[in-house]
Amino acid sequence: MNIPVKICGITSHKDAKIAVNYGASAIGMIFFQGSPRYVDPEKVKSWISDIPKNVKKVGVFVDEKIENIHNITGQLKLDFIQLHGAESSEYCDKMIRPVIKVFRVGDDFDSTVLNDYQVAAFLFDTYQKGKPGGTGENFNWELIAELKTDTPIILSGGLNSVNILNGINVVNPSAVDVNSGVESAPGIKDEKKVENIFTKLENTNGNGKLFQR
Repeated sequence: MNIPVKICGITSHKDAKIAVNYGASAIGMIFFQGSPRYVDPEKVKSWISDIPKNVKKVGVFVDEKIENIHNITGQLKLDFIQLHGAESSEYCDKMIRPVIKVFRVGDDFDSTVLNDYQVAAFLFDTYQKGKPGGTGENFNWELIAELKTDTPIILSGGLNSVNILNGINVVNPSAVDVNSGVESAPGIKDEKKVENIFTKLENTNGNGKLFQR
């Protein structure tokens, strides 16, 4: 079983089908209006039921009102809620689906904060001031290479077909999250780049059972 891949920043039925056809274990839709990859939940509603049940549907939110998250999650029958802002552990505990909590890693990242959270997975992305994510840059993977946690780790942050195997070797994550590395423009997936990623990941292993199809 190859390492599970989440393709994030899906904005259309067409791109969702591309991700699924090449083997994505999960797709992510960004419901944060400040993102260039924002998608209206009403648009997603028109096609999400076409996505196979074994492909996990992840809603991405940034410091959103809990009530709004619950409404969107229920309407779209999402499998996971990904929280990309400054959400507290208490906030995460109020979610109605398993939580993927995102931490942006810079040189001063303090991993002790992870001890406060009881969530389904940690996703590590690149820290860039003023941006909650989607920077297209990777971070120093060595900063999380020695993490001691029983919570599954998802590696994100500027992954593409050139660097993804190196990232997996350093971090040994349970899954990887790819967004800008398979795009022709923000929110527009490039089928060839998607194919290249999955070709690169043949014969790789994930550390755990997260997102297994």
